[in-house]
Amino acid sequence: MKPNSSLLAAALLAVVSLAPVAAHAGLFDDDEARRAILDARTRIEALQRDVGGRLDAKADKSSLLDLATQNEQLRLDVAKLRGQVEVLTNELANAQQRQKDFYVDLDNRLRKLEPQKVTVDGRETSIDQNEQRTYDAALELFKAGDYKGASSSFIDFLRRYPQSGYAASAQYWLGNAYYAQRDYRNAILSQQVVIKNYPDSTKAPDALLNIATCYVELKDKVSARRALDTVIAQYPDSTAARTAKDRLPSLR
Repeated sequence: MKPNSSLLAAALLAVVSLAPVAAHAGLFDDDEARRAILDARTRIEALQRDVGGRLDAKADKSSLLDLATQNEQLRLDVAKLRGQVEVLTNELANAQQRQKDFYVDLDNRLRKLEPQKVTVDGRETSIDQNEQRTYDAALELFKAGDYKGASSSFIDFLRRYPQSGYAASAQYWLGNAYYAQRDYRNAILSQQVVIKNYPDSTKAPDALLNIATCYVELKDKVSARRALDTVIAQYPDSTAARTAKDRLPSLR
């Protein structure tokens, strides 16, 4: 380094400057020569100590400067690591929240897919969500007066869910949708399915009553009376049976 080189050069210059003292030693007596040599040696030792001290001081300053530089770099590295830790912590928190939201959403979806317990015709049965929505949609079409759309929807429902707890009701409302369209023969066929396949359903007595009504529209009083008599015989305690008794006199 430049500072160290300057000090060394000064030391060498001092040593060279002593050469004339040695060269002229013969001009002095022995005591003076010895004193001159001793003085020169003292000056050399002092100069060496001064040079050494200065070198040590320079070395210490250099070490402190290096240490300060290293500390600053460490400070910057720590700050950088802290920033990375903060980013990773936030990302972890966000990932955990997303995972929680995912499982909540998954649980809700699974619950929607699970069959629900409902009571149909006085009986508890399992109905899945799609099944329930399809039935409700068809029934809403009927209530809205869209009988053609309702009949198509009930047919689709019965095709997709033939074993549904709503099958008897869907078949019954299909017959009513046909009746509302004045398609009396298909109405009769639909209600006969209710009586045949679901005789214990609460819709069965009403299905027989509707069959009688369709026969009346078709001017077939005999078949109409037969349907009313069946209602009274098979379902004597039903509301449909009381209605059938009231209608019979008009068909005599």
